[in-house]
Formats: sequence, structure tokens, C-alpha cells
Amino acid sequence: MGARKHNMAERLKAERKNKSVARLRNCPSSPRKMRLVVDLVRGKDVNTALNILKFSRKDAAKDVHKLILSAVANWKAKNENVRIEDANLYIKEIFVDQGRMLKRIRTAPQGRAHRIRKRSNHVTVVVDSAVNNESNN
Repeated sequence: MGARKHNMAERLKAERKNKSVARLRNCPSSPRKMRLVVDLVRGKDVNTALNILKFSRKDAAKDVHKLILSAVANWKAKNENVRIEDANLYIKEIFVDQGRMLKRIRTAPQGRAHRIRKRSNHVTVVVDSAVNNESNN
């Protein structure tokens, strides 16, 4: 491996250490409903985001709340020597993708049938430490 490629690989490895990822796959709600909840917490501090989700009336907020807690636990596993209070964690990225769609049939009048599409989604959260980003810049 060349020096430039090696340096790039080391830099990417150091960046991956600071942030952690958690994914929720095949969540049985539509992506549109989940995006409404995800937009509330994008870019916020982790504690603020958890409080927003805790008091949200949307049903999808419970799933996102658990997912953020999982991402924080993943970050804690990577950075054992750093306290969470000192790290100043925030949600760097959070996005929703469409998952698989279950197609069902509902009977309709006069011998017809209507198609029902039961949608699902995938949610990805990236949690990062604001302290490390300030020291790197």
C-alpha cells in the first residue's frame, strides 16, 4: 500500500472511532410517518433528542428513542476511557429509507379487489462526539 493510501486509511479509521452507527431494519411503519419524527431530532444534542422523543405523541418516537440509546451504547463500547458527559454527543446523521413492502388484497364491492401496501422502513443513526470535532478543526 502506498503512503497516500495508507494515510487516508488511517484518517478514515480515526474518524470511524469517534462516531457510532445504529440501524433499525424493517420497522413496520411507513417511511413518511417515521421521517416526521426523525426530522424533530436531526442535528440535536443526544440528551435533548431523547427528551423530545420521550414526550412526543407519535408512535414511531418509541422506536427512534430506543435506536438512539443503542447508538450511544455503541459509542460507549468504542470509547471506554471517555465519559459520556464529557463527550458532548450529538446526532450527526439520521435518515429513513424505504424497506420492503408487503402487498395484501382487500375485497371490494362487485367482485373486485383493492391492493393494500403495508410499508416498512429502515432508520440509520450516526452519533458523534462534538469534543473531538472541535479539537480536530
